[in-house]
Amino acid sequence: MVNQVSSNMNVMMWMKSYLLVLNTVWVRLAESSAFGNSFIKLYPTFFRLIKSINLQCSTTEYWNTHCKLYEEVPLRACWPWIWHSMRLQHLPRNPITGATKSEFHSSNLLCASQGATKLKLCDGEFVSKLLDRRWTLGNPDSKIHRIMLSREQSQFGSRYLGNIYFSICTHPKLGDGMMEQRSKDLSFYIVRDDLLHPLVNGNKARKLDALLPIMEDYSGTDVVTCGGCQSAHAAAVAVSCAERGITSHLLLRGEEPEFLTGYNLVSTMYGNVIYVPRSLYVKREEMLMRHANMVAGANGSVSWLSDILDSSTFSMIEPNCVQNTDSSENHARKVVVVNEGAGDAVALLGVIRLVQYLSQNHVLGNRPYNFVVDAGTGTTAVGLGLGASCLGLPWKVTAVMLADTVDGYRKQEKRLISDFKRYCASDFIDHICDRSSNELVNWVDRVNPRKFGKVLDGEVKACQKVANQTGILVDPIYTLAAWELAALLSPREAEEGVKVVMIHTGGHLACLDWLKGTGLTSKLFKDRTPR
Repeated sequence: MVNQVSSNMNVMMWMKSYLLVLNTVWVRLAESSAFGNSFIKLYPTFFRLIKSINLQCSTTEYWNTHCKLYEEVPLRACWPWIWHSMRLQHLPRNPITGATKSEFHSSNLLCASQGATKLKLCDGEFVSKLLDRRWTLGNPDSKIHRIMLSREQSQFGSRYLGNIYFSICTHPKLGDGMMEQRSKDLSFYIVRDDLLHPLVNGNKARKLDALLPIMEDYSGTDVVTCGGCQSAHAAAVAVSCAERGITSHLLLRGEEPEFLTGYNLVSTMYGNVIYVPRSLYVKREEMLMRHANMVAGANGSVSWLSDILDSSTFSMIEPNCVQNTDSSENHARKVVVVNEGAGDAVALLGVIRLVQYLSQNHVLGNRPYNFVVDAGTGTTAVGLGLGASCLGLPWKVTAVMLADTVDGYRKQEKRLISDFKRYCASDFIDHICDRSSNELVNWVDRVNPRKFGKVLDGEVKACQKVANQTGILVDPIYTLAAWELAALLSPREAEEGVKVVMIHTGGHLACLDWLKGTGLTSKLFKDRTPR
């Protein structure tokens, strides 16, 4: 008995010295901006050392019964890492995605050790670690223009925009310079995400910003997704995949049109388009899975994007430094299924990255704003709200509902946040959601509600007016709805000292289809509103 106690004391003294040295290493790593990646590189070495002194799972209970060691050694910052290391049985086999996932878990453990109310990571630090990854866009920057509103003296007022005259400032004062402008000015700002890429722009580019590198790390050879005949999402996936040597399969709702225009033409040029009857399209998941299995064949594999991101399967991703672009039968295909509109939790990351960029002091900064965005799937609006909450910004997000009811959008909001919390595996997200008493997004009806996809009389003319006076192209289904609301809210919010910011979500190519064969082309230029 005495020998056993002596042996235990020797082990404790040896471990105390060993851990004191490790503590110095952790502190140095914590000071590095590449903390997560550095830890992953040192992780295998540390794990082998732990295993060599028989401190794996069998001795976890022993450590828990000797709390004095934890109290005496100043390891409070790194203790959760060490305890977690002893419990792990294996490491993620994919070096890139594994490093990212472990970084989320590490922040979770550090925060959990102090409790949700005593979070060690501040808002900015958490978001910085969250966004420390590979991206599709080289940088998150976007041009910001200012739209001034004034009453025009004309009898040719638009039915939807009234007698409002728009003018544009392409180089407005931002940051502190915004405070020099009169708070009562009738104006709103517009984030020009429609200029990000000739074909992949707007919120589609933001949604794919984090998604595409994850598919590349997974070594996916094919992507299957779906959308409407003029789906900007489908076209964006087709172009982006083609640029990376990945084959895209696009299931488009309805019949093949006689003439290919707009996004339908882009999808056909860059991807493999299959038209699906509306009766089959209703059951989207079954439709996507059936086609994905057909593409994969007997030797291939099919994974939903959500499965790749799930923590339970993240460690099962096989490493492959070179993208396999040979889709012949001699090579097994790895098919990734992406939901309609890229309405997955990972799509939120690109939007949160935009929020971080806009929150910089020289851009918009930490001032009160009301962000206005049109909502198809609602993913962009949720990403804006989540990003603002994570960074502690006094921003409101107002989304114009176009394709669902308020209950449907709130359900989607809860689903995206739930998936995002599981993906990040961080108590910080729970804390953010708990401190938000209301929903992250204010869902509102369109100024003139209608069935999704329907263009009312006068709306194409309103789009022409906006383009005529500002040089900005909006479409009658999506971005015109956001523009109308931004113009409506600007005078109201100005009274409260709040500025309105519209996110331009792109979609201009769809205008080519709406003008085709409808008679709108000739009507568009009749009784043209004077500038």
